[in-house]
Amino acid sequence: MFIDERIYTLKNGNVKPFLALYEAEGKDVQIRILGNMIGYFYTDIGPLNQVVHMWGYDSMDDRYRRRAELQDSPEWQAYAKQMRPLVRHIENKILIPADFSPIGGTHT
Repeated sequence: MFIDERIYTLKNGNVKPFLALYEAEGKDVQIRILGNMIGYFYTDIGPLNQVVHMWGYDSMDDRYRRRAELQDSPEWQAYAKQMRPLVRHIENKILIPADFSPIGGTHT
């Protein structure tokens, strides 16, 4: 398994509106399609106005297929249209767990 980490840097003052919109309009469809939410967080110390969420995938093919299905979803498209004006920047990382990591590393 590996982790897809996404960091959304929001326009100042938009953390609460972003989280409320996500909970009401985006969360259910994203969980239904992507499946394995590792966590959903917001920052309080360090860089502010950031939302960080992590998703687990079995393979890059699994990630590609699920992300494509999400992007094609009319539900997700409607949510994204409302969400985009709140966002300043999006960063994405693929994290591979070390073999001794509690979530397990099975890479070679």
